[in-house]
Order: sequence, then C-alpha cells, then structure tokens
Amino acid sequence: MTHRYKLRQRLISLGDDFVIEDEHGQPVYNVDNKLLRIRDTFVITDKEGNEVATIRERMLALRETLDILRGGEAIAVIRKAWFTPLRDKFMIDVKGGDDLVAQGNLLDHEYSIRRGDTVIAQVSKRWFTFRDTYGITINPGEDDGLILAIAVAIDEMVHDDVKSKDSDE
Repeated sequence: MTHRYKLRQRLISLGDDFVIEDEHGQPVYNVDNKLLRIRDTFVITDKEGNEVATIRERMLALRETLDILRGGEAIAVIRKAWFTPLRDKFMIDVKGGDDLVAQGNLLDHEYSIRRGDTVIAQVSKRWFTFRDTYGITINPGEDDGLILAIAVAIDEMVHDDVKSKDSDE
C-alpha cells in the first residue's frame, strides 16, 4: 500500500522544524533543526522519540552536500547536480543500494524521486493551500525514513539557495 505523508513546517519555532503527519492527519515524525551547531543538522524522530534519520551538512565540499545518517552511519549522500538546464536535479548516492535522482520543480515542491526509470516517490504542494506544506507519496517497499529525509534535505538545500541569492541582490 502506498504511504502518504504531509510535511508542515512549524510556524512558531526556532530554526526549521517540521511535523510529518500521515494521510489521516496524525503526527508520525518530527524533524528538529539542531540549532547552535557548526553545520546544519536535522534529526528525524518517530512519535516514540526514536531516531529515524539524521541529515547533516558536509562542510568542505565543492557543491552543497548533505549526508543522511542512521545510527551514526551514512546511508545516503545528496548533492545538487552540476548542470541541469531545464529542471532542478539532485543526485542521491545510496550506500549499498541503487542510487536515486530527485528531479522536477524543487523550489515549488513538485518533483519525483526515481530509481533508474522507476518513480518511487512523488513530492507535491498542489493539494495544499498552506505555505510550507506539501505532500509526499511513497511506493510500497521503500524506506520511508530515507525518502522523508531526502525531501527534508532538498527543502533545506533549495531554501539555502534562495536565501543566498536574496542576499546577493
């Protein structure tokens, strides 16, 4: 059965904290932006407080890179593709598995995550009228924690790009 989630950024919080709800509106995960750290760090926990994934910025990289960790071990690395003329694209290197690609309109939260030619997840904002709220649909048999961590990482990387462009002007 397909899993559906709603990510909603908390309106009143320090940092970029999210609540992830299931399709019935029940909170199932929290995403906590750990403040006062040298590098951006987000920890995703389930409703019992167990760590599902940690997203951590890699400091010395030629292009922005985030590691996704589980139990202190890297399970994936996400990087923005060097050159994508028509659409935003992120490459996700999955440890011990097939690599993934996230491509589409990432700024507007309208993109798919693919393994080869197969779409394994969709991210879409079109069903929500609230700012900073979007849905994620994940195919059965996929690692929901990893896919949700990828979506949060992309959200952070895209917003960092927007913030840096705004400060350049």
